Amino acid sequence: MSLNEGDAQTRLPCRRAADGTARAGLRPLVFRVDDSTPQVVQSVLLERGWDKFDHREQDVEGWNLYWRTSSFRMAEHINVKPWQQLNHHPGTTRLTRKDRLARQLKHMGRMYGSLLYEFIPPTFVMPGDYCQFVAEYFKEKQALGTKPGYWICKPAELSRGRGITVFSDIKDLIFDDTYVVQKYICNPLLVGRYKCDLRIYVCITGFKPLTIYMYQEGLVRFATEKFDLRHLQNSYAHLTNSSINKSGASYEKVKEVVGRGCKWTLSRLFSYLRGWGADDQLLRQKIRHLVTLTVLAIAPSVPIAANCFELLGFDILIDDNLKPWLLEVNYSPALSLDCSADVSVKRKLIHDTIELIYLHGLRNDRNEHGDAADGRPGDPPADAAPGGLGDAPDLLSREPLLHLTGHALNKDKPDVKKAVGTSPESKCPSQRRDTVTRKDTLPATAEPPSKRQLKDRPAPRRASTPRLPRLPSPVGRSGGAPRGPWGPAAGSEAPDPHAGGFVLIFPFNEATFGASRNGLNVKRIIQELQKLMNKQCSQVAEKKTKIR
Repeated sequence: MSLNEGDAQTRLPCRRAADGTARAGLRPLVFRVDDSTPQVVQSVLLERGWDKFDHREQDVEGWNLYWRTSSFRMAEHINVKPWQQLNHHPGTTRLTRKDRLARQLKHMGRMYGSLLYEFIPPTFVMPGDYCQFVAEYFKEKQALGTKPGYWICKPAELSRGRGITVFSDIKDLIFDDTYVVQKYICNPLLVGRYKCDLRIYVCITGFKPLTIYMYQEGLVRFATEKFDLRHLQNSYAHLTNSSINKSGASYEKVKEVVGRGCKWTLSRLFSYLRGWGADDQLLRQKIRHLVTLTVLAIAPSVPIAANCFELLGFDILIDDNLKPWLLEVNYSPALSLDCSADVSVKRKLIHDTIELIYLHGLRNDRNEHGDAADGRPGDPPADAAPGGLGDAPDLLSREPLLHLTGHALNKDKPDVKKAVGTSPESKCPSQRRDTVTRKDTLPATAEPPSKRQLKDRPAPRRASTPRLPRLPSPVGRSGGAPRGPWGPAAGSEAPDPHAGGFVLIFPFNEATFGASRNGLNVKRIIQELQKLMNKQCSQVAEKKTKIR
């Protein structure tokens, strides 16, 4: 069955007005998945009132968002329709394979200065760099004398901590495929003597122009046994992967400061650090620079592709000097809900990703499309004003998507009950998400914050025709009235600085905005980054002087 006008009349969604009554509005958007799509993604989309694509009943092109774990073929990117979005961008595996990431950052260091890229430990790709590694190993051994040095060896393509070893003696280095060997950070930040690292979520909504958002909340992953360099074979002490530590004997034990399990929210860690007098805002700024410099390593050579985005997971280790070190970048970061921290962070992350890609993009896109041509999903209503989407975009520009979609009509659907029922947030639409843009106020041992109900908003006017709106290109696309923090710009508009829990980290000023609009002037961008970093260093030095 195709997505035609008659079908639309029988499947009208509803939105909740200020008085809680349901009214007819736009048709639900449609998401497509495969066997690899995380359950939380499906649950959140159903909760927001989306419909799940069924190829037996719907037109082959009758979907708006295709979300899956694996990458898409280039042909799929080329054939994507204007109303559709894919959750992967071509070319990003050059960041997410450990060997390719190492080569890209090493190249950037040679081009723009090694000091700028010293957030990655000395890295060697085996077997090609074996001779270089041996030379470096013995050079360090001579410098240290009787003190041991430490290295970590990782398979280039594997994830979840599989195949990783930590060694001190070169005789223990074993590899049979492409591996990376890195200097092991032997002074990590310890919480209650437990090692941890950060999972930072980054959404790239476009490469032309480059637009990067970083999620304010994140996860902190702990080893479940105390850090000890005398026992390098103990994975539960040296690896922070939750897939490893949740099977350890100490996972359920109440550990010093950390407590049960192996995860905190990022806001909880920053609150803990503030309690010790650390400057968590400076740490956030350092992480933003690290993320931007990493993405810049591939941005100029990424293929042009419309209607797609990339959600990445950056794994970052913090040392005892509060310096962030990039460990790896994860393609399709894990979205399983294994503990309360996962539920608190990941459900909101998906909600905010949908809003970042869809709602804000639609506001940019509202005046770009002509009248309906062929009746496909996403075409504007027949009575829309020239160059616009009629009443539909005005609805969306004034109210979150959840208020446009129907829980009343979905309540009897088995798939909705099954998916939404797993969520503690599915009891009431107004509780779907809690933004994390506020300042962190949690004490070190506090649990994640409780949900805050969204305030009811005035009921927007009813759409004249129940049409499925186009799913637009990501935030910051060209066209529309210029807006943003840097004022008007010819032929383009600045991306929104905030979208739910996401914060824009690139472009970060007018100069970098200009340097990314027409091509990508990496040299100019690097210069602006260095200015910003120098300014921040001066501010920190002045602050320390005043304290003394």
